[in-house]
Amino acid sequence: MAARRRPARTLSRLAGVALVAGALITGGGAAAVAAPGGSPADAAADPRVTPGPCAYTETPEDPAARPVPLPPDPRRTPDRGTVRITLRTNQGPIGLSLDREAAPCTVQSFLHLVRHRFYDRTSCHRLTAYPTLRVLQCGDPSGTGSGGPGYRYADELPTDLPPAPTDPTGVRRLYARGTLAMANAGPDTNGSQFFLVQSDSALRPNYTVFGSIDAAGLATLDRIAAGGIAPTVEDPAPVDGAPALPVDIRRAERHRHHHR
Repeated sequence: MAARRRPARTLSRLAGVALVAGALITGGGAAAVAAPGGSPADAAADPRVTPGPCAYTETPEDPAARPVPLPPDPRRTPDRGTVRITLRTNQGPIGLSLDREAAPCTVQSFLHLVRHRFYDRTSCHRLTAYPTLRVLQCGDPSGTGSGGPGYRYADELPTDLPPAPTDPTGVRRLYARGTLAMANAGPDTNGSQFFLVQSDSALRPNYTVFGSIDAAGLATLDRIAAGGIAPTVEDPAPVDGAPALPVDIRRAERHRHHHR
């Protein structure tokens, strides 16, 4: 019997406004959550759940693609200021500015993974080139789109995104060029995978926005996007798949001075 594939942390695969594949998620979330199906006291008593407000929860059914402990979860999650990260890739640097106020638990987890070198020597496995969805997805050490850190945590969903001008229904929101957001496999399943918005994209507001990409990073993204998507036997002209220019994150570095 084939092993069960771990669930992918993914964006909804959209061509125009049609759902092609992947999980279109619904629902909300908050920075302060209890253990699933329990209370904060339950979370504090369960060694698989951090006792702080972010309640990072181990996922034995979805083990880590690379060993990493649960993130620290202080009683008061830092929620002010920005933190600078640079992804050193073989295609050029991608500078990120993480916004603690927008998504404190997400930023805390991302910094934890950077500190433990989780993102070093990983590849960005997915590039999309739909008219309304142009992003690069990274953060899975397995390179399959199914790997994560062995834990999950709740959504911190944006509430101020404008409607996407390409969606007459008003359901989708504008994830603008330069946005940094988390990929997921459904409500409250954030892990390690994230996506970088290369061009204005239309998505339901089901993906946590936790920062932005700098000018040098956007130039790198543009170069990767211009290279296109690697063709396959099944699809010689894909609009969703591995980038034709392989993107390897050699190192993710935190800048020690941050500002607001």
